[in-house]
Amino acid sequence: MKFFYSDIHDLALPDGHRFPGHKYGMLRQALIDNGIIDPPMLCVSPIAPLSQIALAHDEGYIEAIETGTIDATAMRRIGFPWSNSIATRSRATVGGAVAAAKSAIEFGFSAQLAGGTHHAHRDFGSGYCVFNDFAVTALSLLQEKLVTSVAIIDLDVHQGDGNAAILRGHDDIFILSVHGAKNFPFKKYPSTLDIALPDGISDDAYLEALTPALDRVWDFAPDLILYQAGVDPLESDRLGRMNLSFDGLMARDRLVLKGAQSRNIPVSLGIGGGYADPIEMSIEAYVNSFKVAKEIYGWASASDMRPAQ
Repeated sequence: MKFFYSDIHDLALPDGHRFPGHKYGMLRQALIDNGIIDPPMLCVSPIAPLSQIALAHDEGYIEAIETGTIDATAMRRIGFPWSNSIATRSRATVGGAVAAAKSAIEFGFSAQLAGGTHHAHRDFGSGYCVFNDFAVTALSLLQEKLVTSVAIIDLDVHQGDGNAAILRGHDDIFILSVHGAKNFPFKKYPSTLDIALPDGISDDAYLEALTPALDRVWDFAPDLILYQAGVDPLESDRLGRMNLSFDGLMARDRLVLKGAQSRNIPVSLGIGGGYADPIEMSIEAYVNSFKVAKEIYGWASASDMRPAQ
């Protein structure tokens, strides 16, 4: 198994910025410390070429991000100040998503320890998303004829408006978005299937809504699933407004991953949102997603080889 990370590229956020950019490095270390992933399994995310990003994004927008000539108002909509680090990190997030998807096709499962940048549209970014990693990945793999169909399962608490806007009209791409009805973004774009849930929803009701929605994905029978496993439905998340527990999120992940694995559909995972206070609770939820994946896909790590004490 291979897993991809891009936290070597610092987001260079100012002190006091509300986005918890340090969570990515924390997750990587937590996965190692918990014996879920061994360091040799971890690969630095490649920098996506601009021509690949242009499959999903306007060339003028790409150039403005690359050169720093983007309007300050447009950067405020993204939520980050512009920097060379932001530009490089955004390309690495796309590169990591593409690399993880190709690895998933080879091994059955892969992930990047970032990603899920589903609010980025063709010619603007939004909601901490500069370039849309899953949109670029889906279009790139279809263009290369590595797959003939792709499904995006987006379980972040916020609707994947950028996915829906960029990929509309593609019959070979199925987008499922399960999200908060009243949460960001306030203008939502129609996905293939949108499940809008009320504030305060808890584990059982969430899973009851998710199960038949996944049946629609299984009926589509994609060659690859891109799974946005956002952990912001967690009850402690500052931006989520849902009440899922750690166990509920793990049950959610099992439904997706076990369903795909039993149908021999490869899965590439992006971690999506996570804004708990303290942030360690989001890290725990991310780690749990990888625990579930290891339980289902059964990769070996050094901790599995140690004799019982």
